[in-house]
Amino acid sequence: MTSPITSPVSYTLNDGIATLTLDDGKANAMNPRMLQAVNDALTQAEADQAVVVLTGRPGMFSGGFDLGIFKAGDAAEQLRMLNAGAQITHRLLSFPHPVVAACSGHAVAMGVFLLLSTDVRIGLTEGAMVHVNEVQIGMTVPHFALEVCRQRLAPAHLTLAAVTAQPYTTAQALTAGFFDELAPAETLATAALAQATRLKKLNRAAFTATKLRQRQVGLAALALAIEADAKDWGARLTAR
Repeated sequence: MTSPITSPVSYTLNDGIATLTLDDGKANAMNPRMLQAVNDALTQAEADQAVVVLTGRPGMFSGGFDLGIFKAGDAAEQLRMLNAGAQITHRLLSFPHPVVAACSGHAVAMGVFLLLSTDVRIGLTEGAMVHVNEVQIGMTVPHFALEVCRQRLAPAHLTLAAVTAQPYTTAQALTAGFFDELAPAETLATAALAQATRLKKLNRAAFTATKLRQRQVGLAALALAIEADAKDWGARLTAR
């Protein structure tokens, strides 16, 4: 089953595996429309009891939050986008079915946090960068983003990635903990399908219970971080 192309996220269900493909024709910006489309697709995958493969357009997984919305200065729209981005990380980290990320290209800022919220992450062997670039462009990394990074990155790389905004090649990103494995672009979909097929064979109840148990502390910290961000963003944006 393939969803009609009415949103920047297409949904294809095949033999218990749902492929969610982000493609806005550009940088796969995480604006409210994209984030709602991802949420809707996850809701469908949950109803279908499917293992999820989350991927992007060739060369681009996601370039992060929509900078155009920040430049436009609409505080309500900015809050909507930021809160939706934070909430999607919590949903993915606690999603009841396995989620595989097939990172089809660059992952930047919110694109990185989306990537790190999945269960198994596959990157390209070459031709892409991973970059938590907020500090470089004059933004403070959100509380929720730091919690997501803390849960998945090797400790030595948390400061390098988040505080010093170091960009990573995919080989470096594998060592740092952004990825679990790498594959050439031409076999990325095959590698993701192999992982999804493996995960589909797991006992689903045991998988979900173990996932939530292993992430219990992290999810609690993430929920508090999201609350802190909401207060920070609300105070800053409404004060303008």
